[in-house]
Amino acid sequence: SIEGIVNSQVNAKISGYITDVLVDEGQKVRKGQTLFRLETQTLSQDAAAARANVNAAQVEVDKLKPLVEKNIISNVQLETAKAKLQQAKSSYNSIAANIDYGNIKSPVDGYVGSINLRKGALVSPSSQIPMTTVSDISKVYAYFSMNEKEYLDFIQNAEGKTIEEKIKKLPKVQLLLANGSLYEEEGTIETINSQVNANTGSISFRAVFDNPSRILTNGNSGKIKIPKVYTDAVVVPQEATYEQQGSIYVYKVGEDGMATSTKIETTAEVGNLYVVASGVQKGDKIVAKGANKLRGNSKINPQEMPFDSIAKPIEKVFR
Repeated sequence: SIEGIVNSQVNAKISGYITDVLVDEGQKVRKGQTLFRLETQTLSQDAAAARANVNAAQVEVDKLKPLVEKNIISNVQLETAKAKLQQAKSSYNSIAANIDYGNIKSPVDGYVGSINLRKGALVSPSSQIPMTTVSDISKVYAYFSMNEKEYLDFIQNAEGKTIEEKIKKLPKVQLLLANGSLYEEEGTIETINSQVNANTGSISFRAVFDNPSRILTNGNSGKIKIPKVYTDAVVVPQEATYEQQGSIYVYKVGEDGMATSTKIETTAEVGNLYVVASGVQKGDKIVAKGANKLRGNSKINPQEMPFDSIAKPIEKVFR
């Protein structure tokens, strides 16, 4: 599955009715940009009353100060008045903050997702559905998994001693999109989950891809292709083989020109080649063409031909 590197839900911090929806789905927004406005008329009235209380409390403090200085009243009365002033200011600041919360702003730079609530809807901090989600999709995460056997084969053959070293040295990966096309940017495997999923028996991976053209977005799917490196591999052209009772054979040519039917074990197919585990070794000569026409062990008059003439060029091999 594909996700933006940041997916931030937008929720109301106060209760109120939506009066304005200032953005549209898919629109690019900046952090701090106002997305919605809530009705704050009642709060504005409360703020006016709270401001009046602050002014009255300030007047009381100003009135008591000279009386304390002249020892007409005790300092306790002044401190009590100051405490009431501070309480009035706190109440006003709280209401003013709530009024500001009526302007619901984007928490991050990104793109607006589905707008779930429209003008006239009542929202509150306890609403179960977010008003919208803002996603940063300049880069995307691709989550994929391997079963336990695939994981062990993969990680044991990866270069490095520790998991951290292996992750750093992993090759770039590619993403095969749902329509069968190959995504233009290569990705990097960043993390490997340290636990096997008890329900699926798989281990999850996370790769990151640049997404400059915004082709990828939340919810996309695809398949990850990981390059596999074969070191000092022995390969034979598929054209030089034939099958018999489910096994693969080649004709190995000896120094005397005798072509001997030889069973081979293969581990993978790369282009039009087989990667061979056993049966032939580096330097052995085999019949490149017409192997299926030979019968038993045959004496032939071989003519050598370059390997590249029958093997297709190999660029990258992906598992």
